[in-house]
Amino acid sequence: MPKNILLLSLVNANLGEGQKTSRENYAYFCPKCNHHKRKLEVDFTDNPHGNNPWQCWVCNFKGRTVMALLKAVGAPEADIRKARSYVKYADFEDDAIQEERVELPNEFIPLTDSLIKKDWIYDKATQYLASRGITMGDIYKYQIGYCRAKKYRNMIVFPTFDEKGILNYFVARSFDEKSWMKYKNPPVGKNVVPNEHLINWDVPVILCEGIFDAIAIKRNAIPLLGKTIQKQLMRRLLNSNAGKIYLALDKDAQDKALNYCEMFLDQGKEVYFVDLDKKDPSELGFESFTHLVQNTQPLNYDSLLARKLDI
Repeated sequence: MPKNILLLSLVNANLGEGQKTSRENYAYFCPKCNHHKRKLEVDFTDNPHGNNPWQCWVCNFKGRTVMALLKAVGAPEADIRKARSYVKYADFEDDAIQEERVELPNEFIPLTDSLIKKDWIYDKATQYLASRGITMGDIYKYQIGYCRAKKYRNMIVFPTFDEKGILNYFVARSFDEKSWMKYKNPPVGKNVVPNEHLINWDVPVILCEGIFDAIAIKRNAIPLLGKTIQKQLMRRLLNSNAGKIYLALDKDAQDKALNYCEMFLDQGKEVYFVDLDKKDPSELGFESFTHLVQNTQPLNYDSLLARKLDI
């Protein structure tokens, strides 16, 4: 495979001119151990997975991507962003775009409708939302509604929208305590960025599991609608200017969350693993969760390994 000349030029600009060794490898003076010989070797082979492993053969300073190398040596954030743009991720190319069309149920009733019929069904719906900490401000912000009949009978419906404000998914949650089915999703894939119209990609982003969690967090939170980061969201995160990413997933998803943390570290992102201690953000509430986030320290490869060994 050919070498990625653009990545090579960025590393040269930050570490000095590299010396070609074998294949597409170049050697540099290691900024960590300051060995008098060029012992830090970087593989600039252009590959579809974005991996360009590097290692110092003296102090074992190493990583898998140029983004992680630039981050580790204190390169300007602008150069780290350039490096991300110079890498092709085959796993997150255009086939990740969801072509399926989603529509709200015909029986959907917006809770913001001033002419809504306020009977016992309406009362149960609003009481359920209040019990989950949902305010009238949240109802307007997230355009929440409910259904009285048919397929989504007695269910709260949370629409989600793309960056242009176009509906791309919805989540339906029963407010009937006797219902055997708590959640019911539309018959389309989840490969979307839920409520991207509310996200600022230039500031820290928080990833959580469910829609109730995102509403409780309030600020720049993206629900995964499960425990997996879908391709379209992953591509958006990798290419965004959001230098800090917080993962706030349930305890049973810790191993998967730590793998995502490692991937983001490889891309030169500053990553935070929020330890929820068997609770979720919607249970903790805004103030307690915010306090937890403010006291969470960024991960590095050593602390990440320690967490993985502690699982």
